[in-house]
Amino acid sequence: MTASNFGRSGEHSDATLHRVDPMGLTGFADVVGREDIPLDHAALLIGAWEHPQRDVDAYFAMLDRIAREAAPDVARATGGIGRARAISDHLFDRLGFRGNTDDYYDPRNSFLTDVLDRRTGIPISLSVVYLEVARRVGILAQGVNFPGHFLVRVAIEDAWLFLDPFTGGRTLTSPDLEALLRKTTTPDAVLEPSVIAAATKRQIVARMLVNLAGIYGRNGDLPRSLDVLERLAILEPANPRIARDLSQLRERVDGLN
Repeated sequence: MTASNFGRSGEHSDATLHRVDPMGLTGFADVVGREDIPLDHAALLIGAWEHPQRDVDAYFAMLDRIAREAAPDVARATGGIGRARAISDHLFDRLGFRGNTDDYYDPRNSFLTDVLDRRTGIPISLSVVYLEVARRVGILAQGVNFPGHFLVRVAIEDAWLFLDPFTGGRTLTSPDLEALLRKTTTPDAVLEPSVIAAATKRQIVARMLVNLAGIYGRNGDLPRSLDVLERLAILEPANPRIARDLSQLRERVDGLN
Protein backbone atom coordinates (compact mmCIF):
# COMPACT_ATOMS: atom_id res chain seq x y z
CA MET A 1 0.00 0.00 0.00
CA THR A 2 1.36 3.42 -0.92
CA ALA A 3 0.28 6.96 -0.25
CA SER A 4 -0.74 7.27 -3.89
CA ASN A 5 -3.60 4.87 -3.28
CA PHE A 6 -5.35 7.49 -1.17
CA GLY A 7 -7.46 10.12 -2.92
CA ARG A 8 -9.56 10.35 -6.02
CA SER A 9 -8.64 8.66 -9.26
CA GLY A 10 -7.94 10.83 -12.30
CA GLU A 11 -6.89 13.91 -10.32
CA HIS A 12 -5.10 15.49 -13.26
CA SER A 13 -8.15 17.21 -14.75
CA ASP A 14 -9.94 18.39 -11.61
CA ALA A 15 -8.62 21.93 -12.03
CA THR A 16 -10.54 22.10 -15.30
CA LEU A 17 -13.70 20.88 -13.57
CA HIS A 18 -13.57 23.67 -11.02
CA ARG A 19 -13.48 26.18 -13.87
CA VAL A 20 -16.39 24.75 -15.86
CA ASP A 21 -19.59 23.83 -14.08
CA PRO A 22 -18.11 21.08 -11.86
CA MET A 23 -21.48 19.94 -10.48
CA GLY A 24 -23.51 20.21 -13.69
CA LEU A 25 -23.64 18.44 -17.03
CA THR A 26 -20.30 19.87 -18.18
CA GLY A 27 -18.50 18.55 -15.11
CA PHE A 28 -20.20 15.16 -15.40
CA ALA A 29 -19.27 14.94 -19.08
CA ASP A 30 -15.64 15.71 -18.28
CA VAL A 31 -15.46 13.00 -15.62
CA VAL A 32 -17.17 10.20 -17.57
CA GLY A 33 -15.41 11.18 -20.76
CA ARG A 34 -12.07 9.97 -19.42
CA GLU A 35 -10.66 6.68 -20.64
CA ASP A 36 -10.53 5.40 -17.05
CA ILE A 37 -13.60 6.85 -15.34
CA PRO A 38 -12.90 7.83 -11.72
CA LEU A 39 -15.76 5.94 -10.09
CA ASP A 40 -15.75 7.95 -6.89
CA HIS A 41 -15.97 11.26 -8.74
CA ALA A 42 -18.67 10.12 -11.16
CA ALA A 43 -20.77 8.66 -8.35
CA LEU A 44 -20.41 11.79 -6.22
CA LEU A 45 -21.82 13.87 -9.09
CA ILE A 46 -24.99 11.77 -9.25
CA GLY A 47 -27.64 13.75 -7.43
CA ALA A 48 -25.71 17.02 -7.75
CA TRP A 49 -28.90 18.58 -9.10
CA GLU A 50 -30.28 18.35 -5.55
CA HIS A 51 -27.27 19.96 -3.82
CA PRO A 52 -25.28 21.97 -6.40
CA GLN A 53 -23.34 23.80 -3.68
CA ARG A 54 -22.00 20.70 -1.95
CA ASP A 55 -18.25 20.49 -1.64
CA VAL A 56 -17.32 17.30 -3.49
CA ASP A 57 -13.77 17.58 -2.21
CA ALA A 58 -15.08 17.08 1.32
CA TYR A 59 -16.46 13.69 0.28
CA PHE A 60 -13.19 12.68 -1.35
CA ALA A 61 -11.60 13.53 1.98
CA MET A 62 -14.23 11.45 3.79
CA LEU A 63 -13.46 8.41 1.65
CA ASP A 64 -9.74 9.01 2.21
CA ARG A 65 -10.28 9.14 5.96
CA ILE A 66 -12.37 5.96 6.03
CA ALA A 67 -9.68 4.14 4.06
CA ARG A 68 -6.89 5.54 6.22
CA GLU A 69 -8.65 4.34 9.37
CA ALA A 70 -9.27 0.89 7.86
CA ALA A 71 -5.73 0.49 6.52
CA PRO A 72 -4.03 -0.79 9.73
CA ASP A 73 -6.58 -3.59 10.17
CA VAL A 74 -6.31 -4.50 6.49
CA ALA A 75 -2.52 -4.61 6.74
CA ARG A 76 -2.67 -6.87 9.81
CA ALA A 77 -5.19 -9.27 8.26
CA THR A 78 -4.07 -12.66 7.04
CA GLY A 79 -4.79 -13.67 3.45
CA GLY A 80 -7.19 -12.25 0.92
CA ILE A 81 -10.28 -13.31 2.83
CA GLY A 82 -8.98 -11.66 5.99
CA ARG A 83 -8.24 -8.39 4.17
CA ALA A 84 -11.67 -8.35 2.51
CA ARG A 85 -13.29 -9.04 5.88
CA ALA A 86 -11.29 -6.24 7.50
CA ILE A 87 -12.78 -3.73 5.07
CA SER A 88 -16.28 -5.07 5.73
CA ASP A 89 -15.77 -4.98 9.49
CA HIS A 90 -14.67 -1.37 9.33
CA LEU A 91 -17.49 -0.20 7.08
CA PHE A 92 -20.42 -2.18 8.39
CA ASP A 93 -19.58 -3.02 12.00
CA ARG A 94 -17.49 -0.06 13.11
CA LEU A 95 -18.94 2.75 10.99
CA GLY A 96 -22.46 1.37 10.72
CA PHE A 97 -23.03 1.47 6.96
CA ARG A 98 -26.15 -0.59 6.23
CA GLY A 99 -28.71 -1.39 3.60
CA ASN A 100 -31.76 0.85 3.71
CA THR A 101 -34.50 -1.73 4.14
CA ASP A 102 -36.92 0.86 5.57
CA ASP A 103 -37.05 3.12 2.50
CA TYR A 104 -35.32 1.28 -0.32
CA TYR A 105 -36.63 3.61 -3.05
CA ASP A 106 -35.56 6.85 -1.43
CA PRO A 107 -33.51 8.61 -4.17
CA ARG A 108 -30.89 9.55 -1.57
CA ASN A 109 -29.87 5.89 -1.46
CA SER A 110 -28.39 6.43 -4.93
CA PHE A 111 -26.54 9.66 -4.11
CA LEU A 112 -23.06 8.78 -2.87
CA THR A 113 -22.83 12.04 -0.93
CA ASP A 114 -25.99 11.16 1.00
CA VAL A 115 -24.91 7.56 1.46
CA LEU A 116 -21.67 8.76 3.06
CA ASP A 117 -23.54 11.24 5.27
CA ARG A 118 -26.37 8.92 6.30
CA ARG A 119 -24.42 5.65 6.14
CA THR A 120 -27.27 3.85 4.45
CA GLY A 121 -27.94 2.96 0.84
CA ILE A 122 -28.83 0.30 -1.69
CA PRO A 123 -26.62 -2.53 -2.98
CA ILE A 124 -24.88 -0.55 -5.70
CA SER A 125 -24.16 2.62 -3.71
CA LEU A 126 -22.83 0.63 -0.74
CA SER A 127 -20.77 -1.40 -3.19
CA VAL A 128 -19.23 1.81 -4.55
CA VAL A 129 -18.21 2.76 -1.00
CA TYR A 130 -16.59 -0.66 -0.55
CA LEU A 131 -14.85 -0.50 -3.94
CA GLU A 132 -13.42 2.95 -3.31
CA VAL A 133 -12.16 2.09 0.16
CA ALA A 134 -10.63 -1.13 -1.20
CA ARG A 135 -8.90 0.79 -4.00
CA ARG A 136 -7.46 3.24 -1.51
CA VAL A 137 -5.95 0.50 0.66
CA GLY A 138 -4.53 -1.43 -2.30
CA ILE A 139 -7.04 -4.30 -2.47
CA LEU A 140 -8.28 -5.47 -5.86
CA ALA A 141 -12.09 -5.37 -5.76
CA GLN A 142 -14.58 -5.16 -8.61
CA GLY A 143 -18.27 -4.49 -8.97
CA VAL A 144 -20.53 -7.31 -10.17
CA ASN A 145 -23.56 -6.35 -12.26
CA PHE A 146 -25.61 -9.17 -10.75
CA PRO A 147 -29.27 -9.22 -11.87
CA GLY A 148 -31.43 -7.29 -9.43
CA HIS A 149 -28.80 -7.01 -6.70
CA PHE A 150 -25.37 -5.44 -7.23
CA LEU A 151 -22.43 -7.24 -5.57
CA VAL A 152 -18.68 -6.93 -5.04
CA ARG A 153 -15.97 -9.47 -5.73
CA VAL A 154 -12.54 -9.31 -4.09
CA ALA A 155 -9.38 -11.01 -5.35
CA ILE A 156 -8.18 -13.66 -2.90
CA GLU A 157 -5.08 -15.44 -4.09
CA ASP A 158 -6.23 -17.40 -7.19
CA ALA A 159 -10.00 -16.91 -6.81
CA TRP A 160 -12.74 -14.35 -6.19
CA LEU A 161 -14.59 -13.79 -2.95
CA PHE A 162 -18.15 -12.51 -3.48
CA LEU A 163 -19.61 -10.08 -0.96
CA ASP A 164 -22.99 -8.41 -0.49
CA PRO A 165 -22.48 -4.91 0.96
CA PHE A 166 -26.25 -4.50 1.36
CA THR A 167 -26.25 -7.20 4.03
CA GLY A 168 -23.16 -6.05 5.89
CA GLY A 169 -20.58 -7.55 3.56
CA ARG A 170 -21.92 -11.10 3.86
CA THR A 171 -19.81 -13.66 1.99
CA LEU A 172 -21.68 -15.47 -0.78
CA THR A 173 -20.80 -19.02 -1.79
CA SER A 174 -21.71 -20.50 -5.19
CA PRO A 175 -24.98 -21.96 -3.80
CA ASP A 176 -25.74 -18.56 -2.25
CA LEU A 177 -25.19 -16.84 -5.58
CA GLU A 178 -27.39 -19.32 -7.41
CA ALA A 179 -30.14 -18.93 -4.82
CA LEU A 180 -29.95 -15.13 -5.12
CA LEU A 181 -30.05 -15.38 -8.92
CA ARG A 182 -33.19 -17.51 -8.80
CA LYS A 183 -34.76 -15.05 -6.37
CA THR A 184 -34.06 -12.02 -8.56
CA THR A 185 -34.75 -13.65 -11.96
CA THR A 186 -36.46 -17.02 -12.52
CA PRO A 187 -36.70 -20.16 -10.35
CA ASP A 188 -34.76 -22.25 -12.88
CA ALA A 189 -31.92 -19.77 -13.54
CA VAL A 190 -28.41 -21.22 -13.75
CA LEU A 191 -25.33 -19.38 -12.50
CA GLU A 192 -23.20 -18.59 -15.55
CA PRO A 193 -19.74 -16.96 -15.54
CA SER A 194 -21.14 -13.90 -17.31
CA VAL A 195 -23.51 -13.24 -14.39
CA ILE A 196 -20.64 -12.85 -11.93
CA ALA A 197 -18.19 -11.10 -14.25
CA ALA A 198 -16.72 -7.72 -13.38
CA ALA A 199 -18.74 -4.63 -14.25
CA THR A 200 -16.94 -1.74 -15.88
CA LYS A 201 -17.00 1.62 -14.15
CA ARG A 202 -19.17 2.94 -16.96
CA GLN A 203 -21.65 0.12 -16.36
CA ILE A 204 -21.70 0.88 -12.64
CA VAL A 205 -22.46 4.56 -13.18
CA ALA A 206 -25.09 3.69 -15.79
CA ARG A 207 -26.83 1.28 -13.42
CA MET A 208 -26.90 3.90 -10.68
CA LEU A 209 -28.56 6.32 -13.08
CA VAL A 210 -31.02 3.72 -14.41
CA ASN A 211 -32.04 2.94 -10.83
CA LEU A 212 -32.75 6.62 -10.26
CA ALA A 213 -34.67 6.92 -13.52
CA GLY A 214 -36.93 4.11 -12.34
CA ILE A 215 -37.54 5.81 -8.98
CA TYR A 216 -38.33 9.20 -10.51
CA GLY A 217 -40.47 7.59 -13.19
CA ARG A 218 -42.46 5.73 -10.56
CA ASN A 219 -43.04 9.01 -8.74
CA GLY A 220 -43.96 10.88 -11.92
CA ASP A 221 -41.11 13.37 -11.34
CA LEU A 222 -40.43 14.54 -14.89
CA PRO A 223 -37.84 17.29 -14.18
CA ARG A 224 -35.64 14.96 -12.15
CA SER A 225 -36.12 12.17 -14.68
CA LEU A 226 -34.75 14.63 -17.22
CA ASP A 227 -31.71 15.31 -15.00
CA VAL A 228 -30.98 11.58 -15.03
CA LEU A 229 -31.59 10.99 -18.75
CA GLU A 230 -29.36 13.91 -19.70
CA ARG A 231 -26.52 12.22 -17.83
CA LEU A 232 -27.29 8.80 -19.26
CA ALA A 233 -27.13 10.32 -22.74
CA ILE A 234 -23.70 11.74 -21.94
CA LEU A 235 -22.56 8.39 -20.56
CA GLU A 236 -23.92 6.38 -23.52
CA PRO A 237 -24.04 8.80 -26.46
CA ALA A 238 -24.44 6.02 -29.04
CA ASN A 239 -27.51 4.49 -27.37
CA PRO A 240 -30.48 5.33 -29.65
CA ARG A 241 -33.08 4.38 -27.05
CA ILE A 242 -31.70 6.86 -24.52
CA ALA A 243 -31.52 9.58 -27.20
CA ARG A 244 -35.15 8.93 -28.16
CA ASP A 245 -36.38 8.87 -24.57
CA LEU A 246 -34.46 12.04 -23.79
CA SER A 247 -35.98 13.87 -26.74
CA GLN A 248 -39.49 12.81 -25.75
CA LEU A 249 -38.96 13.72 -22.12
CA ARG A 250 -37.61 17.17 -23.01
CA GLU A 251 -40.82 17.82 -24.94
CA ARG A 252 -42.93 16.73 -21.99
CA VAL A 253 -40.99 18.87 -19.52
CA ASP A 254 -41.15 21.87 -21.87
CA GLY A 255 -44.90 21.37 -21.98
CA LEU A 256 -45.06 21.84 -18.22
CA ASN A 257 -43.61 25.38 -18.47
